Amino acid sequence: MQASRDPQPSDGIHSLHHQPMQQIEPRYFSSFQVLNSNLTGNRSQGTEVSFQTYAEKFFTLESTPATDYNSLSAINVSPNWSPFSLQCSQSHVSDLHHSSDNIYGSPLSGFSGVHGEDKLMHALMVLRYELLGPESDIDDSCSFNGVVSQPSSLTRYNKTLETAHSMDLKQHLISCAKAVSEDDKLTADVLMNILETKVSVSGEPLQRLSAYMLEGLRARFLLSGSNIYRKLKCNEPTSSELMSYMHVLYQICPYYKFAYISANVVIGKAMKNEKRIHIIDFQIAQGSQWVSLIQALACRTGGPPYIRVTGVDDSQSAHARGGGLQLVGQRLAKVAEACGVPFEFHAASMSGCEVQLEHLQIRPGEALAVNFPYMLHHMPDESVSTANHRDCLLRLVKSLSPKVVTVVEQESNTNTAPFFQRFCETLDYYTAMFESIDAARPRGDRQRISAEEHCVARDIVNIIACEETERVERHELFGKWSLRLKMAGFSPIPLNSSVSNAIQDMLNEYSSNYLLREENGALYLRWKNRALVTSSAWR
Repeated sequence: MQASRDPQPSDGIHSLHHQPMQQIEPRYFSSFQVLNSNLTGNRSQGTEVSFQTYAEKFFTLESTPATDYNSLSAINVSPNWSPFSLQCSQSHVSDLHHSSDNIYGSPLSGFSGVHGEDKLMHALMVLRYELLGPESDIDDSCSFNGVVSQPSSLTRYNKTLETAHSMDLKQHLISCAKAVSEDDKLTADVLMNILETKVSVSGEPLQRLSAYMLEGLRARFLLSGSNIYRKLKCNEPTSSELMSYMHVLYQICPYYKFAYISANVVIGKAMKNEKRIHIIDFQIAQGSQWVSLIQALACRTGGPPYIRVTGVDDSQSAHARGGGLQLVGQRLAKVAEACGVPFEFHAASMSGCEVQLEHLQIRPGEALAVNFPYMLHHMPDESVSTANHRDCLLRLVKSLSPKVVTVVEQESNTNTAPFFQRFCETLDYYTAMFESIDAARPRGDRQRISAEEHCVARDIVNIIACEETERVERHELFGKWSLRLKMAGFSPIPLNSSVSNAIQDMLNEYSSNYLLREENGALYLRWKNRALVTSSAWR
């Protein structure tokens, strides 16, 4: 989940103010901002419509503090992945205006409303003329030697407009994705332009999610292959800003705490009699998870064990904490010293794909625990590369003979699914997640908006817009993870009731719609009837 950090110019971008917060840093989602693009079509040769050339002007989401939250609803707005406050650069259509109720509009979104349909049709006809030329002004159908042609593009536009206005938001999204998946450019463009009048980053959960899914569709629609990810330009928020966004999510959602607590309880139980413990964390971020474990082990009967932590890092985590892994080591060392726990920290500053045995500094006589927190789904598997880094890393870890391995992953099927199926799965999964976020903060809460933008939406756009090596969000269901782990030689560890009890105590602080269930040897965290996250243990 890495994005370009090269600063990019932005035309008329509005951003949301935030209150920087310290401490806690979950690592489930990544920070980043989305692009959009003005559509400029070239007239094709013959009858084929060409969408090859588009203006190299992208809409970019920024995190620069705004001075007035109250101005949000009046801002004119036309993501790669995530996003919060959006605003478009000036459209090439000079007389466009935007509805004050929609802060996430496109160049055509100003044509919505009672008097807007004629203007919308006019704009679509202009676009049609540019794309197809004057020869496109034909009747609905014509015949030659008794062979009836297909309906004209004008008829298709009329029918698409009629149908689109009668759809609910979910149907509209799915229809739009279907058109994109079938490469029906004219229908897709009409649906996307109308869809932009229905979405809002400050609206209901589905409206907010739809804003980001629409940006994924637009990115996929306008670009292809490696160009998608390469052109997802963004200005990353500063480390303090990103920390504040992540802290908001940490407070209002239990997803990070679920990962931390479930893994720590399992590891603590497995290591209860060990004198020397080595923990390898494959996405250590700020290292916050291990503060509570060090404190708990300090109170162990017979005295605390010697603890060594190896933190595997990536550039995203380094950006989030505002520095290298030495900051994590210093922080944990201070905690251990205060608790009277012998402690050592080892840094492995690299991605999981690069990790080799020598980077982990395995020592005899140490009981080994390995932690995979929302990390394995970033590893390319056999569907992406013959190197199959996902399975290779699991086999490497198994060769270390760990006493316990903890795995926490999103319960979603987006890895090898074809685009349309992946889109529908993403819509279903994140609808539940956005509903859960909505339950914790008021609808117009600006901190929540910023947290969704910088920590969730990037993932959504990547899943929808990108393919091959550019798509780094590749989730699998627990059943598939279980097969992978077993093929690598692991066996499941039954979860003790103390794990579910600790999680349930934590969930008491949140909405009663969060449900915990144990199935197939894993703990499932649900929002209502949708499983969102699983936690499991292996050896």
